[in-house]
Amino acid sequence: MTTHLKIPKFSIGVGDRFAHQAKAQLQVCILANAKGLAIAPVWNKSNREHTIIGSEPTATRQAADKAVKELVWPLPYFLDADHINLKTVDRFLGACDFYTIDVADSIGKPADEALVQAFTHRHPELIGTVNIPGLDAPLHTTADFVASVVRKYLAAVIEAGEIYRYIEQKKGAGTFITEVSMDETDSPQTPIELLIILAAIADEKIPIQTIAPKFTGRFNKGVDYVGDLAQFRMEFESDLAAIAYGIHEYGLPDTLKLSVHSGSDKYSIYKPMREALRKFNAGVHVKTAGTTWLEEVIGLAEAGGEALALAKEIYAQAYDHRDELCAPYATVIDIDQDGLPSPSTVDSWASEQFTGALRHLPGDGPETALYNPNFRQLLHVGFKIAAKMGNRYLHMLEANEEIVARNVTENLYQRHIYPIFLQN
Repeated sequence: MTTHLKIPKFSIGVGDRFAHQAKAQLQVCILANAKGLAIAPVWNKSNREHTIIGSEPTATRQAADKAVKELVWPLPYFLDADHINLKTVDRFLGACDFYTIDVADSIGKPADEALVQAFTHRHPELIGTVNIPGLDAPLHTTADFVASVVRKYLAAVIEAGEIYRYIEQKKGAGTFITEVSMDETDSPQTPIELLIILAAIADEKIPIQTIAPKFTGRFNKGVDYVGDLAQFRMEFESDLAAIAYGIHEYGLPDTLKLSVHSGSDKYSIYKPMREALRKFNAGVHVKTAGTTWLEEVIGLAEAGGEALALAKEIYAQAYDHRDELCAPYATVIDIDQDGLPSPSTVDSWASEQFTGALRHLPGDGPETALYNPNFRQLLHVGFKIAAKMGNRYLHMLEANEEIVARNVTENLYQRHIYPIFLQN
């Protein structure tokens, strides 16, 4: 399967909701490059985020291009139309060269039974004993099992093919990176299910370069992973093995790799990821979602004065509109309402109290004593409040650019890039 534009082995998805932190984010990749790690920045922003903020993908493209030019970045970089479908893709066609095709809503939709049977006849290699190098034991399947998996996923893969071909018709073959996302669904895919999905993707002739499966556990916005780490390690390693096998077996692009939609700050899974990537000599794409937006608020709070007052105002309004703000993210946040400080309490805080409650650090040392995951999750989904402030918020970012940028860069490098890719 031919591809022209290729995703590098390692890439990091960075969200820049207000298009002001591209240089601070790119600085992270420059620091990593100085340590011998070539990692491509992928600026990602979803249709929902553009709609809430009132922005267009062209603004994200302009910010990324400007940062690359000013910092003289010599390596590849991309702009991701995050979680698009046929209804939302058009606004991204001019600006983006990476498309996360989200077909999770079609998982489980009935597929034409004739197509299901045709798949099982076309892929006898998936029936019986399947030996995937890197797995501890062979996998055993039956024709009925394979058909049941195909019934669950085929409609989603066919939809992904329709979206891919629409983008290809508009932009031209080989001019963009294709990711298929199946992570926002109820249950994780097993290695054999992933392999069946990859076979179906190959049948659809989608030159997929990253795939986002669902893993066991909770991947809530802005907070650590909640789940069985041993199970996650097994699933992650099994998926790496299935992808390597799928590339070989089905002629998928040799750049194909896992995409982990982390929701940010999944510190506890970084070690299993790092060890598995080294064990399999595999690449990965990691999306850090809204980390940067929170670092903007932390930077403003740290600056004190009017900037701190604005951060407190954002929280107060988020608190007052918490039901409205949380509803679209109900499946990826767990907020204990009783654990939220009142706006009057927050109004009395000094900078250190505000940043301590919001800043999420690995571990449980004394520096984490003030951390409040409920406070953090509410602000994570509260960017709509800052969006409504318009230039008032943006001007405050610009007035405090240095301190905000320092927080953005330090967070992404020290807490994400380093432990996943560079730590011994």
